[in-house]
Amino acid sequence: MNNTTAIHAGDQKKSDWGQSTVPVYQTVSYSYKTAKELEAVFSGRALGHIYSRISNPTTAVLERRLAGLEGAVGCIATASGMAAISAVVLGLLKSGDHIVASSGLFGGTISLFNDTCTRMGITTHYIDVADTDNFARALTPRTKLLFVETIGNPKMDVPDIPAVAELARQAGIPLVVDSTVTPPVTPRMKALGADILIHSTTKFINGHGTAMGGAILDTGRYDWANSSFETVKPFKQAGQLAFLAYLRNGSYRDLGGCAAPMNSFLMLQSLETLPLRMTQHLANARRLATFLRDAPEVDWVNYPGLPDSPFADRIDRLLDGQAGAILTFGLGSKERSFRFLDSVKLARNMTNLGDAKTLVIHPASTIFHEFDQEQQTQMGVAEDTIRVSVGLEDADDIVADFAQALALAVREAV
Repeated sequence: MNNTTAIHAGDQKKSDWGQSTVPVYQTVSYSYKTAKELEAVFSGRALGHIYSRISNPTTAVLERRLAGLEGAVGCIATASGMAAISAVVLGLLKSGDHIVASSGLFGGTISLFNDTCTRMGITTHYIDVADTDNFARALTPRTKLLFVETIGNPKMDVPDIPAVAELARQAGIPLVVDSTVTPPVTPRMKALGADILIHSTTKFINGHGTAMGGAILDTGRYDWANSSFETVKPFKQAGQLAFLAYLRNGSYRDLGGCAAPMNSFLMLQSLETLPLRMTQHLANARRLATFLRDAPEVDWVNYPGLPDSPFADRIDRLLDGQAGAILTFGLGSKERSFRFLDSVKLARNMTNLGDAKTLVIHPASTIFHEFDQEQQTQMGVAEDTIRVSVGLEDADDIVADFAQALALAVREAV
């Protein structure tokens, strides 16, 4: 079913020329025959597109397809994953509000919370998701969101999403789940209890490093009409779509983080092969993690799919054994890690993840360089950490590349 959904969902099969792919509507705005028609669209009495900062026909198909894959009531596609998070957090929260979040979040998310949100009077408390009770202990009367990633990047920690979702339900607040590293193949985060889903579609959904994008999905689990979010209540006539209607007419529109039509087209192309690609990503990641675990040159490996991971049970119980295609490992020193990165031939040393190519990076000196050592440790980043996004190459070739690079890193260190 997911293969079929990934290929067909959202395409209404209405075309002018019988084309087999969704056209790119590369236009800024849309004309109407009469002033009355345009007035009806602006007022919400009629459906239609007005301005591509708010909606676009190509992007609308992408939104319907992603919603179909996640079993969500609706979706808004954005310019990036950070645009999606910003629209949700800055759209819902105000000065004095409080977020409880995983300490293993992507560094860009933490920067948003620590810098932009703090300047607006919104505070964040970070907790270790290994112990679900930490969420309950961190809740205050001002807490308005719980925010986690399905698998922390790069901490590789896995929250017990159903247990966290129950805490959120009891507190009457939504659970926001960034599911970027577990894209919508299986299982669905809705069934685990997520209220709002975030994707950086730049990563596995695009899968080829050709387009940036993000997505906000409402699973339909949260009762917006009876929530404490006063900004959403005026849109209660939209029913289950109240939250998305508010965003589209509020922070999403105002912040300007809309998806480019060409990028939406590229995401639609990539979605057609997502289930097949993820099968290979997952198999290759498990193979590489096992190799690194047994390699004498490697000090440690962090991959939640390994049997000795403290999160192996949650991976099996919650994610059907699908531990993602990201892992980290260490060689004991920054110098050795740099030598390894300089020695790989197949893998690319770059910042993206979820690409068809295997990508490696030293997080402490790059994407987490703005944080001090104590903060990096809390976020799962050590001085020798190497993050790997495992690609689609033949597993034997990936392992061979890592084996030769490990040998050179150790040999040159002597």
